Amino acid sequence: MTRSALKAVSSPNSPDPGNSKKNFFHKALDWVEKNGNKLPDVLTLFVIITAVILLGSFIAGVAGWSAVNPANNEKITAVNLLNEEGIIRMLSELVSNFVNFPPLGLVLVVMLGVGLAESTGLISAFMRRVVLASPKALILPIIIFIGIVGNAAADAALIVLPPVAAMVFLTLGRHPIAGLAAAYAAVAGGFSANIIISMLDVMLAGFTESAAHLQDKTYTANPAMNYYFMLASTFVLLPVAVWVTTKIVEPRLGEYQVPEDLEVKKQALTSEEKRGLKWATISLFIYTIIILLVTVPKGAMLRHAKTGELIDSPFMDSLVPIMLLFFFIPAMAYGFGSKVLKNDKDVAEHLTKAMSGMGYYIVLAFIAAQMIAYFSWSNLGSIIAITGADFLKESGFTGLPLLIAFILFTALVNLLIASSSAKWAILGPVFVPMFMALNYSPAFTQMAYRIGDSITNTITPMLAYFAILLTFAKKFDKSMGMGTLISSLLPYTIAYTIFWCILFAIWYVLGLPLGPGEYIKM
Repeated sequence: MTRSALKAVSSPNSPDPGNSKKNFFHKALDWVEKNGNKLPDVLTLFVIITAVILLGSFIAGVAGWSAVNPANNEKITAVNLLNEEGIIRMLSELVSNFVNFPPLGLVLVVMLGVGLAESTGLISAFMRRVVLASPKALILPIIIFIGIVGNAAADAALIVLPPVAAMVFLTLGRHPIAGLAAAYAAVAGGFSANIIISMLDVMLAGFTESAAHLQDKTYTANPAMNYYFMLASTFVLLPVAVWVTTKIVEPRLGEYQVPEDLEVKKQALTSEEKRGLKWATISLFIYTIIILLVTVPKGAMLRHAKTGELIDSPFMDSLVPIMLLFFFIPAMAYGFGSKVLKNDKDVAEHLTKAMSGMGYYIVLAFIAAQMIAYFSWSNLGSIIAITGADFLKESGFTGLPLLIAFILFTALVNLLIASSSAKWAILGPVFVPMFMALNYSPAFTQMAYRIGDSITNTITPMLAYFAILLTFAKKFDKSMGMGTLISSLLPYTIAYTIFWCILFAIWYVLGLPLGPGEYIKM
């Protein structure tokens, strides 16, 4: 059921049946939803976008479009994918594009555990226990906080948290799509806010240092160079996301009418469910102890063999299987404890049931994998980004307007190139030396980049996890269209842009430290 098919909630925050009392913002979201839902199915839409990319590569290739990569001064030329060489490559690498599509394996592996936990009833029982025991007002802030912190393990968090949040909202009698959107916006949109340092901080710092060496060979980048701002961002975005969810997203979605084929339990736990939860809790406690033993002690198995670090270590490389077992082990314990599972045949049946709903996503992943690969091969994204960066460099802006323009420009580029490191590899060598010449530190430039790199993550289809989000949404609303989903995510992008830019301006005006030993001015 899309929003138009739902009964509106009779509250002061409900959307008015007519447009007479709606402000411009709500009318704009209605326009996005209405026209977005007129688009073809996302499978067809991705095919159309793929065709446009191929046609664009043909035009750009024939015209000889190119740009110079500021990182190494190499000329990047548009590649025509519709010539003989391009067609051969598309045919010969079609299977490898699909098999090597990063989210495909990650999603299917993690969903083995999450799906089993859902199929056996563990998630339902746990959510009901949480709902019965916790103040309802705190559940949404907790979901958003977990999402922001969980972006340190971005792949796993983007897969696991949105459907779990949707189930929490469903158990509370709230619209599950609102929970889905809030969780996804917290992880994807809040990508550059956190209370911990992640592998991405290390990776970006490396690119920043290389770019800074074009201006100053002695500069050394610190992975914690933006930590103070990231920490503050976490506690700014948290209330913003809560407000957007409760005041904009949920009222627009209306009252959720549970489909007949979607079972929702709201009653108290049975004795079997309580026993299952007890077994699941014990198994999860033991599993957590084991994970701590192989990560915390000096020289532990999952630490880096030479440096002893956890950021760049086997632990970070093992997050997906760790997340799989995090759900799989308690799900098995719950299943046998609650007597939902009695033997190995029951386990096989529930695992099959858990994966049966992933067919749409697999087809979607196949098309998305080709689309993203073709766009990368064509070099169109890199050429557009470099050309736009050169234009911004020559624009004549100075001071805060230039920095805000850089943030917005990065946000636009992010719609085309979702990879944070890939964008920074292109933009860093342009803007880091440019801003250093204006006496701004590389840490400050990186901070501005990271804001722009995050705010449009929620709405770009080029972020591969947008496809899995739509798959999850269709579970709760089989007629879910692109328009309804994007109109539920767009308010987060707008709000994040406004409040993050305000926070950035405050940091700029007050000259606050960005991280340990890092300041705005050099």
